[in-house]
Amino acid sequence: MARHLSPAFAYTIFYVKDVAKSVAFYSDAFGYNVRRLDDSRRWGELESGQTTIAFTPVHQRETDERTGAVRTPAAAERERGPVEVCFDFPDVDAAYKRAVEKGAVPVSAPEVKEWGQKVGYVRDIDGIVVRLGSHS
Repeated sequence: MARHLSPAFAYTIFYVKDVAKSVAFYSDAFGYNVRRLDDSRRWGELESGQTTIAFTPVHQRETDERTGAVRTPAAAERERGPVEVCFDFPDVDAAYKRAVEKGAVPVSAPEVKEWGQKVGYVRDIDGIVVRLGSHS
């Protein structure tokens, strides 16, 4: 019987206000190496193992396909988007401190959760929620 191979998860793309600033922020705040920032500043990538973290301008997501008009997200969507990014760190306290020192907005300081994982939350420069957690 032939075995079905699952597809590789290749990219997570963040839609941001300023690609170059977001690439620099994630590199500084979370320690990722920059793989690529194109000359147009409309695409950037960070090295993150098997899955690439990529950035592109927010208006590309919000452009109406028929008219080309830029749509503004509703206020409720700006409160908390439909996606949360999670990064695992061996030292969550140090990762949280570094992220905040580099411009992340503190949401909740790291604490051990009932399931045993240490978790803290910040927001990036575009308001995206980033969870910093331990491996277990």
